[in-house]
Amino acid sequence: MQIDIFTLFPEAFAWFERQRHVANALAGGHRLDYVNYRDHTPLNAGQVDDTPFGGGAGMVLRVDVVEAALRARYGRDPVELREERRVVVLAAGGTVLDDGVVSELAREEALTLLSGRYEGIDQRVVDHFATDEVSIGRYVLAGGELAAMVLCDAVLRKLPGALGHPDSALEESFSEALAGAREYPHYTRPAEYRGWRVPEVLLSGHHARIREWRLEQSAARGAGPTGGPLP
Repeated sequence: MQIDIFTLFPEAFAWFERQRHVANALAGGHRLDYVNYRDHTPLNAGQVDDTPFGGGAGMVLRVDVVEAALRARYGRDPVELREERRVVVLAAGGTVLDDGVVSELAREEALTLLSGRYEGIDQRVVDHFATDEVSIGRYVLAGGELAAMVLCDAVLRKLPGALGHPDSALEESFSEALAGAREYPHYTRPAEYRGWRVPEVLLSGHHARIREWRLEQSAARGAGPTGGPLP
C-alpha cells in the first residue's frame, strides 16, 4: 500500500515511522510519502490559508492551494483523481473512524490523506476532491497530523507483516471475529497478586474452554459507547 499524506508539517511523522509495526510495514514494501502544501502553493510568501468568508476566527486552508499540491503530486485534475484512489479529508465532522472503516481502507492499494490546520479546509476540497471525510472522534484538534497518524496506525497494523504474529490483529476490540464487541480481558504472570487470582480457566490448558470463556467475556463487554449500547 502507498499512503500519501498532505500536510504543513511532514517532520511531525518522523517519530511515527520509528514505531515497530510501522517500520515493519515500510520494510515490507508499503510506503508513507509526504507532500507539504507550502512547497506547491501558487501564492506569494508560502501562503496557504486565508480568512473565512462570512467572518469568524481562524484561518482556512485554501482550495487552490490544495489543488496545486494534488496536481503536483499526481499530474492531473484532482476531480479525476477520485476515480483512481481514495482521497480522505481528515476533519472533526467526518465519518467516525471505526474498525469497519479501517478494514475497508486497509484493502485499498493507495490512499491520499489531506490534513487540515487552523480552522480547517475549504469545503470545496471535501465536495470536489475527496472520496471520504473521516474523523477520529467527536472533538477538535489543532490539525490533521495526529488524525493522520491514528488512521495510518490502524490501517498499517492490519497489513501482512506489520505485527510480530499474523493473528495479532484478528481478535481485537470491534473486530469481525468478536462480532464488533470489545476484546476479552488479558492476564499474565504472576498468577496471583495481592490475593487477586487469574481466572482458573486460563490456567487450565484447556483451549476449547479458554476460547469459550474469552468469547463470553467479549460478548458481556459489548461494543461500548462508541460502537453501540452495552447489554
